[in-house]
Amino acid sequence: MGSAGKSPLVSSQPSDSGLRVVLHPLVLLTISDYITRHTLRSQEGPIVGALLGQQNEQEITIQHAFECATVEQDGDVILHAHWFTQRLEQMKTIYKSPQLDLVGWYTVLPKSGPTPAVLPIHNWISSEHNESALLLAFHPEEAVQRSAGSKLPLTIYESSYEADEPPKTDQDDDKEMRDGEPPLPLRFRELPYSVETDRAEMISIEYVARGPGNATLVQPREQKKAAAKPVASVSASAADPKGKRPAEPEAREKGQEPDEHILSREEEETIAALTAKANAVRTLQSRVNLLTTYLERLPPSYLSPNSATDLAPAQQTTPSHAVLRAIRALVSRLPLLAPPDAAAYALEMLREANDVRLMELLDGVLQSVADARELGKKHLVVEASKAHNKKVIDGRPGNLGTFTFSSLSGPGDLAI
Repeated sequence: MGSAGKSPLVSSQPSDSGLRVVLHPLVLLTISDYITRHTLRSQEGPIVGALLGQQNEQEITIQHAFECATVEQDGDVILHAHWFTQRLEQMKTIYKSPQLDLVGWYTVLPKSGPTPAVLPIHNWISSEHNESALLLAFHPEEAVQRSAGSKLPLTIYESSYEADEPPKTDQDDDKEMRDGEPPLPLRFRELPYSVETDRAEMISIEYVARGPGNATLVQPREQKKAAAKPVASVSASAADPKGKRPAEPEAREKGQEPDEHILSREEEETIAALTAKANAVRTLQSRVNLLTTYLERLPPSYLSPNSATDLAPAQQTTPSHAVLRAIRALVSRLPLLAPPDAAAYALEMLREANDVRLMELLDGVLQSVADARELGKKHLVVEASKAHNKKVIDGRPGNLGTFTFSSLSGPGDLAI
């Protein structure tokens, strides 16, 4: 039996299989989207889906997921066998390179662990498709109450058959082996996992990150038509004296507020960018607070006399030299981001900015001189053409054969 607060199906022994699970964010997006649609549409039945990935020795990657249809049989919820087989073959055909296979399934479970309701589905998947299928349990209650920097609201289990361990007695060594003993019960062990993202998934993640800006309030089509009729009947004479906007429509008198909550594309992008920056700052602040708390709770021998705290030994953290070296390396890189001599740094930045602006001014002056020289040449050509035409009219032949642009003097040349 499990300890208090845990499901009896959860094994009391840690996992010794050595399996490592690599989870991709696209799976999390698929599961969260399925749960959101299932909740908003008030659909009945459990939330069940399949997990696709690869298994390379002791590493299992979970890369894609899809929803599954369920049926009720003899009071238990099971998968629709024919539908599931066809859907699985379709997904294998789609994801050929690299070739993906069924590595497990997911559902919504409490934090305490799997319940007996998951056994029919898990046993069927294990017997028909993958005998070492994983179970991904999503915890909605933790997703609502989670904070920045907390653990993902999910748990990944592996299944194994274990024998219950009754209290040992002196007669256990002489116990007789009998045929027909009941099979070993199924138990679930928690597996460690890590999140890995490839370049293709970054597009989907970036699109979801901009999602808060797209959450606009859109009225139903019937309500929009009803609100549009009074507005169309308003004449131009109903505008205010300044002519900036029309007068209040009749819909406002009836208690219908105009649709003022639809955001433009620029506003959506601004909200998404500000939300991403706020989340980044909040996450950074939580990491800094975590490091500060870790350093404050070190034993007095690791701290300077001025920084020592009066904490009980039970409240002190166990020092980790790897973590301390990482913190030391991080602190040594801070002067590159925030120089100690801020005044000298600001002066150097001002000098470089002035040099850049001076070069821009000189380039502008030279360009103006070149334009003025070109204008002067064109002016001389026009004046020479006028003089030639005047001589022809007066009966005197003009000679422009020896005229060249190189003989023209510009506004910057010296005239002697």
